[in-house]
Amino acid sequence: MTLIGLLMFGVGVGAVVLATTPPAARWWQAWAGAQLDWLVDYADRTRLLLTSQSWIWFAGAAFFLIVVIVMISWIANQGKGRASTLHSYDGNADDDGASGAVRLSCAVAEQALKSALLERSDVVGVSVTSYDFRQQTALKVRVLPRPGVAPHKIAAEIGELVAALDELLGLEVPVLLSIGSGTRSRFTKAERVR
Repeated sequence: MTLIGLLMFGVGVGAVVLATTPPAARWWQAWAGAQLDWLVDYADRTRLLLTSQSWIWFAGAAFFLIVVIVMISWIANQGKGRASTLHSYDGNADDDGASGAVRLSCAVAEQALKSALLERSDVVGVSVTSYDFRQQTALKVRVLPRPGVAPHKIAAEIGELVAALDELLGLEVPVLLSIGSGTRSRFTKAERVR
């Protein structure tokens, strides 16, 4: 990103220098005049018989209409697949004499894992989300460790936390673990005791 910013800054400075130099300004006016003449001629050649407008405007409008439709459909599909129920049990009266249903929210597992991981000093950020995956609820755990922390140690310890959660809940929940790095983990300093 910094490289792109520096490149754009260099292009802008170069354009200002060229615009203020008289020979470059004359060259630009000659070149731009030729391009403008070509555009006017092209617009005249592409006029429709029924209207006085060029067909290029209609093609551009159709293209941007397609872009808008694709963007709206993409926005409408965001967030699909998210789960709200981790496990549900519909009890029968013959089990223990009581009938009813028990639904375990995904927030239970999400908050339990997140709070356990945020207590660690070697982790900068954690996000836990639930998704429906092949007719089963799965958890996605994204962890941002501090620089210098061994990923395999964090993965092993998260595996132990997930095993403890499975034992607590009485069911196995599939978990996708993503250990990443980002700006936040790179620029956050480790806490030191003074």
